[in-house]
Amino acid sequence: MMFSPGKPDWTRERSRWPHSDASRFIRAGGLEWHVQVAGEGPDLLMAHGTGAAGMSWRDLFGPLSRRFRVIVPDLPGHGFTQTPPVGGLSLPGMSRLLGELLGALGASPALAVGHSAGAAILCRMALDGRIAPGAVVAFNGAFLPFKGMAGQVFPPLARLLVLNPIAPRFFALGAVTDPASIERLILGTGSRLDPAGLALYRRLIRAPGHVAAALRMMASWDLAPLVADLPRLGPPLTLAVGTADRAVDPAEAREIAARVPGARVVALPGLGHLAHEEDPARALALIAEAAAGTTRPQGGGGPDAREDADTNEKARQ
Repeated sequence: MMFSPGKPDWTRERSRWPHSDASRFIRAGGLEWHVQVAGEGPDLLMAHGTGAAGMSWRDLFGPLSRRFRVIVPDLPGHGFTQTPPVGGLSLPGMSRLLGELLGALGASPALAVGHSAGAAILCRMALDGRIAPGAVVAFNGAFLPFKGMAGQVFPPLARLLVLNPIAPRFFALGAVTDPASIERLILGTGSRLDPAGLALYRRLIRAPGHVAAALRMMASWDLAPLVADLPRLGPPLTLAVGTADRAVDPAEAREIAARVPGARVVALPGLGHLAHEEDPARALALIAEAAAGTTRPQGGGGPDAREDADTNEKARQ
């Protein structure tokens, strides 16, 4: 596996990239986006997390495209999508840019599904009126700022790494010289992926441009305004939580559910941060429930949220 000096090379990767026949390159918001679109029906928008790309939804893309027009972008700076100027990798910046992409596609998502930071982006978009989905499904949603020492150390560290041009190349080169490093990274999130999944992440992380964008995103991330606004989130929110997640504390879903009227927490026992990749069938079932309107109704959602959160807590014990 070769070391890439910048962004992943689509010409080289296309033949081995999942669902490459559904890939498009579209200009929107001043960026060239890589987005995969397939199927007919209501629009379904799926947003991946930091450091991943649209391939994170590879096992859900085909089945969902039988019911929806599925829209799976590589977020700004990630995968094969161009990196935006300063400010474009903040939460408001990514919300705005993704809205521009939807406008270019003529899309109006009836359902929005996000993983980790991608879930935060979708909620920010809904709060800002950029999307109006009937429901939002968050897999291990990263909604809360880092707590304690991590909150004091990690954001400044990310900013320092962004300022050091050698850091992304160092991480990328490590993915080439030590292939097992990617498996250790994934295991560190509490997840186990098959060799094909690990190979895809390895291909991403060997590209310094992708790594640099992920670091810039983390350095720019400010979740406090989102947390303050979440109580007025319109669409019903399902918080799917891998109980073995080591990247986002599963207990945080309980805090979010207490803030969002009608939110519910669904425990995914034994799954880690990449729960939707570990158990696509369970993820598909949750998305189908949301699409069918089986999430808890809005208004007076506190007791329901607490009930489901208690179920999640018991599953962890």
